[in-house]
Parts: sequence; C-alpha cells; structure tokens
Amino acid sequence: MALPWKLHADGTTVSPDAIVLPEERLSWPRTIGFGAQHVVAMFGATFLVPLLTGFSPTATLFFSGLGTLLFLLITGNRLPSYLGSSFAFIAPIMAASAAGPEGDLGRASFGILAIGVLMAIVGIVVHRFGTGWINALMPPVVMGAIVALIGFNLAPAVKNNWDATERSGIVALITIAAVVLITVLFRGLIGRLSIVLGMVVGYVAAIPLGEVSFEEFEQAPLFGLPAFHAVGNPFADPTLWGLLPAFLPVVLVLIAENVGHVKSVGLMVNRDLDPVTGRALLADGVSTMLAGFGGGSGTTTYGENIGVMAATRVYSTAAYWVAGIFAILLSFSPKIGALIFSVPAGVLAGVTVALYGLIGLIGVKIWMDNKVDFSKPINQFSAAIPLIVGIADFTLQFGSVVFNGIALGTISAVVVYHVMRSLSRLRGGEMVVADPVVTAGRETPR
Repeated sequence: MALPWKLHADGTTVSPDAIVLPEERLSWPRTIGFGAQHVVAMFGATFLVPLLTGFSPTATLFFSGLGTLLFLLITGNRLPSYLGSSFAFIAPIMAASAAGPEGDLGRASFGILAIGVLMAIVGIVVHRFGTGWINALMPPVVMGAIVALIGFNLAPAVKNNWDATERSGIVALITIAAVVLITVLFRGLIGRLSIVLGMVVGYVAAIPLGEVSFEEFEQAPLFGLPAFHAVGNPFADPTLWGLLPAFLPVVLVLIAENVGHVKSVGLMVNRDLDPVTGRALLADGVSTMLAGFGGGSGTTTYGENIGVMAATRVYSTAAYWVAGIFAILLSFSPKIGALIFSVPAGVLAGVTVALYGLIGLIGVKIWMDNKVDFSKPINQFSAAIPLIVGIADFTLQFGSVVFNGIALGTISAVVVYHVMRSLSRLRGGEMVVADPVVTAGRETPR
C-alpha cells in the first residue's frame, strides 16, 4: 500500500519561502530526525505529570505515543500534532489520590477515563454543530478565569516539595535559576526546552547534596512492559462518582487547548482547519479514555511541538508518526521510568514554582488576546470570584460528591457571568459583548 505523503521538492531542502505541508514529507532520514526532535520537545512536559502525580512514566509515554497515532488517524492526517500529558489533570489527580488509600491510582484513572468519554462526546457534537455553543457558554473572560485558577490552585503543592527535605530549597533555587537563564540566553529549540534542561541542571546539582537515589534505577531492567494499572470500578466503589466534579473543569481546558491548536496550525499552513476541530476533540477524547483505562495520564495537544514546527517550517504528519512510534518503543524500558522517579522534590519545586504560575498566566493571556474589558463589572466579578475560590481551594461536599476549588471556581465563573448578563439585559443595562473566538494556547511554557 502506498504511503499518503508526497515528497517535498527534492526531499532534502526547504526553500526560505516554502513550508512542508501536512501531506508532504522530506526524505525518510530527515523525517526520522524531525520525529526524534518532536519526541525531545515533548519529553520534559510529558514526564512532569507522572512525576508529580505518581503515575507510571512508561504507561504515560506509551499512551502518549498511541494517542498521537490515533489522533493522526482520526483527523485524516490533516492536522499535525503530538498528544502529551495535560497539566490540567494534575490537581484533580492529586485530590483523587489523597481521598483514597495510599498508592491507589485507579481512582484517579477513573476520573481520566470519564473525561475522555466526555471529550469524545463533545468532539462528536462539535463535528455536527460547530463550536458556537462552546463560545456562548464560555466567553473569553470565563475561559481565562478557569484556565488561570487551575494553575494557581496548585501553589500549595509547590510549597510542599520546597519543604520536603532540608536541602530541597537549595536545589529548587538552582533549578529555577537554570530555567530562567536558559530561557534568556538561548533561542530556538534549546530555549524552548528550558524546563527540561533546567531539571537536568537541578538534578546534577542535587546528586552531591545527597538528594538523589539511584537504587531503583540500578535494579530496573532495561526492557520490559510499561507499568500499566487498572482503572477503578465505580460500580464496586460508588465513591468514585464523587470524584467527577473535580475532574469536569478539565474538559473546558482541553477544549480550549484543542481549539487553539487547530487555529494556530491553520494560520501557519494558511488553511481553514476549523472543520477538523470536532475530529481533534474526538481524537483527544479517545486518547485520554484509553490512557485512563490503562494507567496513563490524560492527554492534550502540545504547544511545544507547534513551536518546533514554527521554527523548522516542517508540518509533515509523517514526522509525528515517527514521534509516536518512538514514544511507544521508549515506553518498553523500565529504566526510563525509574530514572524519572529518581528526580528529587527540590527539582520539582524549582520547576513548578514557575510552571504552575505560567499555567495561570495562560488564562491571563486568553483575556489579553481577546481584549477582555475589565472596566466592566460583569467581567470583573466573573474573573475575581472564581480566582479566589480556586486559589483558596474551597470545598463543598454532598454525600460522597466533593466539589473542590477548581470545580467550584469553574461553576462560579459560568454562573456569575451568565446570571449578571441575564439580569443586565432585563434591566437594559450596559452589556459586554463577548468575542466569538477564544484564543487559547498550550498550558506549558516554551
């Protein structure tokens, strides 16, 4: 069977005024090289989620690669994208894990599985009816507030890692300093990899301080199956249903990320890819569903890889097939998982002190990109109330159902906006006209 890509020019060069389109490819050695580059670009962020949540790095990597291949299939090879771990899942995973027996990750996996199912349904609805209903439900001020509070809600986790050991603070300072310096001093791919490179610097600095243990790494085999785990059964344990309110806001973030990805790639290749949006949401939903079922972290489209495409002008989906296959192959090395889990708490503190703040600032960027007018009371209250609710991590419990700060903040953002909007219309007051297009980006920095 013939492969779906045609050779771009002579397959070796890309002229300054040209781009390699999704249906094109360069020579296979160069395509393999670009695929490997995409693996490097996603590596640090994808592994941060299992590192912070206790999920298996190898299972996460396996479902990341598998999800990427499924994404390419479902979107018909029209939308180049890599699916990596979503940071939006960190807070609800931590909440789910804390609510059950220590080490029981199946509870959090149920939440991930449920979000995958819901995302797939949203994708089917969007494919049939378009994205107008999403923009009506969540105008930019609401979407920005939800994304922002998910990042800022994680601040206490940074403090816990910072105080984990006597020397954690020193390692954290070295790590964050390295991240900042690499970001400022280097451009291109190195600059985009400042998070993972900063982690390497912090890791090396932590070794002589006695903060790193290589015992599990030395004992782990070089080859083996990914460390899958079973998803929790809500019919055997009804308390699992009570976890869903904490996970539901993640759907809104994943929608924003996918819509933003489709629009960004469309602009770069000068094509209207909006008709593929429903397929992209469906694909991410299927990928997340599979990850939840087998013990991987929920997935999302990755902005780091968009940055690689923008820098190289190579948008070939062939490179992403290579990246997905590479990721799956790497997942069959338990040593990789053991090495990831050897990263000390101080390094995590140094990375996340910036990273969680940057997640929050993506919400601010949504406000700025859509020119949200904060002189209007409806926008002021729709942002201010959910931010405080989310940062303070208010909780509300009804039986076995627990609404954490992210869930309550999300609900308050939607309710406050639409209640104020409806009442203002009834009294004939001045209203805010929401921009119909939400400009969203990836939640990890690059």
